[in-house]
Amino acid sequence: MRRLKEKWKIDSNLQMTIIFIVFAITGSTTVKITSPLMTFIGVTKQDTPLALYWMVSILCSLIVYQILLISFGTLFGQFAFFWKFEQ
Repeated sequence: MRRLKEKWKIDSNLQMTIIFIVFAITGSTTVKITSPLMTFIGVTKQDTPLALYWMVSILCSLIVYQILLISFGTLFGQFAFFWKFEQ
């Protein structure tokens, strides 16, 4: 834990806890949002070749994850950390 705090330049255990919570919420929300988003844009397993479906799914997940990570990080007061983390 100490090495991670040094690597991320984090001062407190509370900040570390908040960061882990943001990662957890972001991951869970991404999974929930990606499936309906895929359906909305018209990409379904039944109508799309499987390889194309998974490529689009992964691309959508990555984009949604990046947006949500910055959004939730900002809501939890950790914008600077997550902005640097994304870059």
